[in-house]
Amino acid sequence: MKIPFLDLKRSHNYLNKEISAALSRVHNSGEYILGNEVEKFERNYANYCNAKFCLGVANGLDALKLSLLALGVGKGDQVIVPAHTFIATWLAVSHVGATPIPIEPDPSSYNIDPSLIEKKINKKTKAIIIVHLYGLPADINSIRKIAKKYKLHVVEDAAQAHGAKYKDKKIGAHSDIVAWSFYPGKNLGALGDGGAITTNSKKLFEIIKALRNYGSKEKYINNLIGYNSRLDSIQAAILSVKLAYLDKFNYLRKKIAEQYIAAFKDYCQFLPITNQDYESVWHLFVIRHQYRNQLRLELEKQGISTLIHYPVPPHMQKAYRHLDIKKGQLPITEKISQDCLSLPMDPLMNQKEIDYVIKKTIRSLKLTN
Repeated sequence: MKIPFLDLKRSHNYLNKEISAALSRVHNSGEYILGNEVEKFERNYANYCNAKFCLGVANGLDALKLSLLALGVGKGDQVIVPAHTFIATWLAVSHVGATPIPIEPDPSSYNIDPSLIEKKINKKTKAIIIVHLYGLPADINSIRKIAKKYKLHVVEDAAQAHGAKYKDKKIGAHSDIVAWSFYPGKNLGALGDGGAITTNSKKLFEIIKALRNYGSKEKYINNLIGYNSRLDSIQAAILSVKLAYLDKFNYLRKKIAEQYIAAFKDYCQFLPITNQDYESVWHLFVIRHQYRNQLRLELEKQGISTLIHYPVPPHMQKAYRHLDIKKGQLPITEKISQDCLSLPMDPLMNQKEIDYVIKKTIRSLKLTN
């Protein structure tokens, strides 16, 4: 049996009639950049996130970059970031001229460890970026408390956390601003690139609305040096269709995760944590294994596709060599990169496929322990 990591074609076929109707509607509308479809999605997604405002942008990296710019982060500033994250979090900081300052993760959650943040704050620190990694919310309240003490901005990178909850409230409006990605593989994914920003601040909303559209609030009148970062009407229409199914698909992910945890608890030391204050949407199901590469090969032989999130930490990439962070300075992050493995997590996997993954993973864990 062949088990893909995530079968996007299957989920799109499941929604084929509604997606086709949405594509036809946009085709016949004559509006292809911004317009009614984008405004409709922005309203619906803001309501879903319990936020006052939502703005669609071109992609998740732009969502982070424009968020930082709107908060006044720029050249000479420092921004606290997770050491263990996808590199886009760091890139956004670099793109606005600031310097990323990495903080090690809590090994149990993989999210930034709040207890390590304060000692890295100095006069140049302007903001903290929280990443809700793998679909599990970070400890927002603890980080916001630190930010308030030092008068810092907080940006949430929620690219993997569509629908996740922190203390019974959906992610999307806890902090100054929240950045989203709608890359196709996300829990809420488009048929191409897309992103959004949610906030409760009217001021930030107005700034970003101009920044995403050449710095213009009124056509041909440019008050800011802006960018071309707009969500396409086609992507917005598709996202509106998929938003209606997001909670259902997240529930299906949760049920798969529950079966994985129950099955692997006696065979794998490091399994994802669950906590009543943090409701994960299981964007990824990540285990850790000291012989990760051998385990991955064994699963591949059985037709089970896996991925590594992430094999090379940002501080060890050539792009960030100038920060002069030596190997061994971020040992938790480096260890996770060496032994983490993401198992298939497709909300539309059937029970036969789930059982197969469980059976073959247990067998492979026994072989490689």
